[in-house]
Amino acid sequence: MTLPELLQALECDPALGAGATAGSVLALPLPATRLPHAAHVLARAPTRLAGIVCEQQDGRFALRYPFWLGAGLPWLELVTEVGAGETVPSISPRLFAADWHEREIEDLFGLTFSNHPFLGNFVLHDEIWPEQAYPMRHDFRAQDADAAPSPYQPRAMLHAEGAFLMPLGPVYGGVNEAGQFLLDTLGEDIQHCQTRLFYKYRGIEKRAEGMAAADALLLVERMNGTNAFAHALAAVQAMERAAACEVPPRAQVLRSFWAELERLRSHAATIAGLCKSTALAVPTSLAYQRVEELLRLCGAHAGHRYLFGLLSPGGLAQDLPDAAARTLATAAQAVAARLADLAEELLFDNSFIDRLEEVGLIDAKTARRYGLVGPVGRAAGHAGDLRIDQPYAAYAQCAPRPAAAEEGDNLARLRVFLAEAAESARLLPLLAAQLPAGTARGVFTPRAAAALGWSEAPAGASACFVRLRADGRIARLRLMPPAFTNWHAFHLAAEHFAYQDFPIILASFGLAMAEQDR
Repeated sequence: MTLPELLQALECDPALGAGATAGSVLALPLPATRLPHAAHVLARAPTRLAGIVCEQQDGRFALRYPFWLGAGLPWLELVTEVGAGETVPSISPRLFAADWHEREIEDLFGLTFSNHPFLGNFVLHDEIWPEQAYPMRHDFRAQDADAAPSPYQPRAMLHAEGAFLMPLGPVYGGVNEAGQFLLDTLGEDIQHCQTRLFYKYRGIEKRAEGMAAADALLLVERMNGTNAFAHALAAVQAMERAAACEVPPRAQVLRSFWAELERLRSHAATIAGLCKSTALAVPTSLAYQRVEELLRLCGAHAGHRYLFGLLSPGGLAQDLPDAAARTLATAAQAVAARLADLAEELLFDNSFIDRLEEVGLIDAKTARRYGLVGPVGRAAGHAGDLRIDQPYAAYAQCAPRPAAAEEGDNLARLRVFLAEAAESARLLPLLAAQLPAGTARGVFTPRAAAALGWSEAPAGASACFVRLRADGRIARLRLMPPAFTNWHAFHLAAEHFAYQDFPIILASFGLAMAEQDR
């Protein structure tokens, strides 16, 4: 479907799309009553919902629905306004990917979405937060959360003789984040899996309000510290677009360089986690050695093992000399080669393959219905990569080649992670060779404006909406990370498989619980 055809189906003037290109955002104001029809059209078109942005504006609320389209096409953003006491038509029945986004807004802003199948007790757990406490509203006070909360009672989904509900979490040994899985079973197989997250809601978006842009960027990095650079890149690009800031070409290439190095290290960690979940001690140790080697390379050249503090509005906080970039790329390639050698041995281990193949299945129809992103979506035949579809930084000139699979099982996800790690290793020397001369720091002069930024994080598409005040401080920050999208469908991969498969399925998704607690 072409852009004029899509606009015509949305009952908009096709001329509105004239001149729109990849990287631009085409805003379409709509009355709230037309949202369900628009969702119906967009659900049938090759589009993906990045999230929903809610802004409080005096006594009204503005809702933005950003969709990213195919390669060469702009972003499409539906924009509507409602009053504080009005209900919003839910688009979840027609576009199920919006389900969790609407539930989150209902919890944090108090907006009601009519015809939504299930609202309440989502981000703000009833046993901690009282009703009528909406922390993202401008008039929220800490005292509003002091009222007596309601007790939490897990919902049993399976009602039969011998059925029982097994809770896993939210407290674990080791370094796991807080999250709970409620597993309904009649025997060894999981019949229903309920995913309950948001145990450590930090209010990052609320805390960012009133912060200087650079300070808010440091906060974004801490949403998920293991993928700090990718999420901060989405946020800083939103700030720069709002301020109409020109980023130096050298900084653009280096941003892609650091993003690929982070992707390589993140995928290596996911592969190590899969080895650990199958109780293979030696491969686990070897895989984590590769992760540690990459962390040390980052620490030696960027000043931080997880690349904290490297991005700055307008460019980078520090440059990377040409020779150092080439040295770093060569060293990272050597680590990636050792990871590939380990993977080759794993893929010839029948006992390892048996634990992954045809387990944790997500089919293409489900992947599309939930709008899955990143390696999890691509392993189920749902292709899409922001580096290609909406190129940013230096990706238009280095042409990444994302991996893909069709099977949608644990093994398919592993193969995609391995292929994408190898692709990042291929891109690093190409980017190092393309480094232009000049500065890596541009001039960032803020203004009162708003914009959308995005990046392809290791786990998938990460989007960020930023509204700046005239003094350069944040009026609204909205983070839309890939884990929020992919956790939505995780329960389907776990259901109808044995208990002993659960940790392997969990590891194969490569998701962070911390991204939910923002």
